[in-house]
Amino acid sequence: MRRSREKKPAYEKKIPLKPKERMAINRHMPIEKNPECRVQNFTEVSDGFNVELASQEALRCLECNDPVCTQGCPVNVDIRSFIGMIYQKDYQGAINKIRESNYLPAICGRVCPQESLCEQVCLVGKRNEPLAIGKLERFVADFERNNGGISVPEKQPPKNQKVAVIGSGPGGLTAAADLAVRGYDVTIFEALHEAGGVLKFGIPEFRLPKHIVDAEIDRIKALGVEIQTNVLIGKTITIDELYDEMGFLAVYIGTGAGSPRFMNIPGENLSEVYSASEVLTRVNLMKSYKFPEYDTPIKMGKRIAIIGGGDVAMDAARTSKRFNPERTMLLYRRSREEMPARAEEIHHAEEEGIDFRFLTNPIAILGDEDGHVTRIECQKMELGPPDENGRQRPIPVPDSNFIIEADTVIMAIGQNPNPIIQQTTPGLETTKWGTITVNEDGETSRKGIFAGGDISRGGATVIQAVADGKLAAASIDSYLETLRN
Repeated sequence: MRRSREKKPAYEKKIPLKPKERMAINRHMPIEKNPECRVQNFTEVSDGFNVELASQEALRCLECNDPVCTQGCPVNVDIRSFIGMIYQKDYQGAINKIRESNYLPAICGRVCPQESLCEQVCLVGKRNEPLAIGKLERFVADFERNNGGISVPEKQPPKNQKVAVIGSGPGGLTAAADLAVRGYDVTIFEALHEAGGVLKFGIPEFRLPKHIVDAEIDRIKALGVEIQTNVLIGKTITIDELYDEMGFLAVYIGTGAGSPRFMNIPGENLSEVYSASEVLTRVNLMKSYKFPEYDTPIKMGKRIAIIGGGDVAMDAARTSKRFNPERTMLLYRRSREEMPARAEEIHHAEEEGIDFRFLTNPIAILGDEDGHVTRIECQKMELGPPDENGRQRPIPVPDSNFIIEADTVIMAIGQNPNPIIQQTTPGLETTKWGTITVNEDGETSRKGIFAGGDISRGGATVIQAVADGKLAAASIDSYLETLRN
């Protein structure tokens, strides 16, 4: 059987260099602010590519006949085509091509872990650094916003069926946009006072400015999506009431995982022990770093210790650094190589002077007679055989306890879903971790109720939540079609 030919890219190939010449060009670096200056404020660290850098980086693309980069993208963006359009300086065409698959390019271009997805399989990376796909995605999204404003895709005829989306994070926004384009009446219900979910309260301003999120939300509102804030589904109104009293015919749950985990070690009840989610919410959404201009204070000490090794730990550490402490330490029980955080975030944290303490595991938080944190008792670790995830398991070193001086502790070891929807929705099956069980179509045990992102996965990236939102929108469309027929 003959293999079907690869679909031609949506542009005419014009990059003049031979593949060997392209692969010899080194990867271009984005424009970034000086570390010593940027830790004094919350302005965005990276300014991204300018037109010249974007054009030069696009020149490196091999225009592969079999673009494995698209296969490595959870939402299957036509990467080959949009990069070819950048080279031709068709920036609007490039952003339109991305938005065929992803409604949040300015966001994903900043926070998506491209190095472990599309860039990891990029063929340029076989002999050189892979193409900077994420930086190019960000470039065209920013170029459009700075030069053209909002463009909205054409919508299908109205279907006169109502869909409720719970949560306005990346999955909820994507599901809402996709459903609106398909002709449905969509309402997003958000528990907080602003839309954006984890994009607003979980990711620092210096990594993802709030005006970028707002611009993408405005684009989705322009599709006719209604957003109701200060509505806590499960308390303000239940999912069954959405059906019975408000006339919704399908529901997508994208409420994420906002309940912090703790280590259950002595001293976690001391005054200056925070969860990373509390710190980031106060700083990002409630602007505590501008107190008293904004009335949500947060007390940060002079010796801050962050416990964890993921992206949230990096965000908490780099946020803490901007409160001008004498020392910001990150305690991680494995080595640098095992850290799940993005390499770029680790690099930025190191540039900014975060003091990494590897193979260090806290076993108690110590305080004074007034209940304030003064020290952390830790144990040295060594790496043993791999665990079920393939990372070397940390093993305590006998008789290795030691003390670290600290007056603020931030726990960043993961989060669990808030159980309120699960507890107030009869027949909704959950796992032992409290996540909602879904099938391959994103549907829960309740017919017509779908879920995705952290609420079903327990821990997912922004782009995976976007992919789940797209899947759910397609599945909801199929489900509601059966009701129409």
